[in-house]
Formats: sequence, C-alpha cells, structure tokens
Amino acid sequence: MNIKFKKLNNSIIKCKKCSRLIKFSKKISIIKRKQNITEVYWGKPVTGFGDIDAKLMIIGLAPAAHGGTRTGRAFTGDKSGDFLFSCLHKVGISNIPTSTHRKDGLKLNSTYITNILKCVPPEDKPLNKELSNCSNYFDNEIQNLKNLKVIISLGKIAFDNCIKFYKKNFLIKQKFIFKHGIKYKLPDGKILIACYHPSPRNVNTKIIDTRKMINLLRTAKKHSKA
Repeated sequence: MNIKFKKLNNSIIKCKKCSRLIKFSKKISIIKRKQNITEVYWGKPVTGFGDIDAKLMIIGLAPAAHGGTRTGRAFTGDKSGDFLFSCLHKVGISNIPTSTHRKDGLKLNSTYITNILKCVPPEDKPLNKELSNCSNYFDNEIQNLKNLKVIISLGKIAFDNCIKFYKKNFLIKQKFIFKHGIKYKLPDGKILIACYHPSPRNVNTKIIDTRKMINLLRTAKKHSKA
C-alpha cells in the first residue's frame, strides 16, 4: 500500500460527513444478527482494497449492513461476496474462493474492489447528498490507480453513479443504458462494463449465474490486458 492510498484510506475511515450514515452504522454494530452476536463489528466507513497496480476495478454501491460494515472489507462476509469471490477465483483474479474477514489471506490479482458509497445507507437507499459527499473518495481511488483500464459496475445504482462521476469531470453527451455485459468507452479511455449485482435475489432468480459472471469477468480481464 503506497502513501497516497494510506492517506486516502485513513481519511475515509475517519469520515463523519454524513451523520445519518454514521448513526446507522453504529446502530447496526449494536443490534447485531444472531449469528454474529459475539463479533465486534467494524461499524465505520469501509475503504476499497486490492492491488494498487490494478488494471481492473470492481465497484458496488455500498458495504452491506452485516457484510462489509461488520468485517471492514467490501463484499466480505455476505452472500453477494460469497458468489462474487467464488467466480473471481475461478478466473484467477483472487487467490482463494472466499472472502470472510480482513485477515483471511485473500489477495487480488491486478484488481481493486470498492464501493461508490463507503457507508451502508438505511434500506440500501443513499441520499444524493451522501453520494455527493462520498464522490471525492471514489475520484481519488480512480486517480491513484494509475494503470486502471476497466471498471465493472455491479448493479444499476453503481453504474449510474459511476456515469455521474464522469459527467462531473468530463463533458459527455453520450447516453448510457444499464444492460448486463454492455461495454462503454469512457472519456479518459477506460472501459465501463455493466454487470447485474450478485445479490442473493438475483442469484436465486437466475438473473445472474456463475456462467454469466465468469464470462463477463473473462471479457473484463481480456480488455484490461489489451
């Protein structure tokens, strides 16, 4: 981890810009799920993690209430993460097929995983003001990843907010439609790939399955090496 990322991650963890989100994280950390009752929840904003020389970035909307907010690492310790890391391992992006806690030995190959919003919002519905407050961190992550070529957005809200971020920084007239597997060239030359969110609901209803996810990850890897 280089100095720029250390500074950025420290400022994310200490961030108290959105009082509604800070209160909600603390509430979750006290009212725990039965299966996690003995655990000490992270209960703070959750940074991104992975390879700082990454060519691929995977973004979600926000840490899960009893996933990232509990473990302190994005897509870690919840069903969405279980599905995602099983697929990442199959295509050689992660060294192990599970992501359970911050000291589990997980390493990512040329990939960085983060969320647009660093705190869990009530009912998974962030306010525009909260997304705006947090956008600076996402901006810094993109700037710090000097080799970044491809961004995968997990879900429509992450996709829309990634576009919103780019519209703030570039003059864009192109229309962006969220559709699984669709690829867009961004104004800075990076490629954005839309992906259905690996939520339990989407997995159970077969909106996304292992084959679809693996095909998309292979495509992303190919573009990141181009």
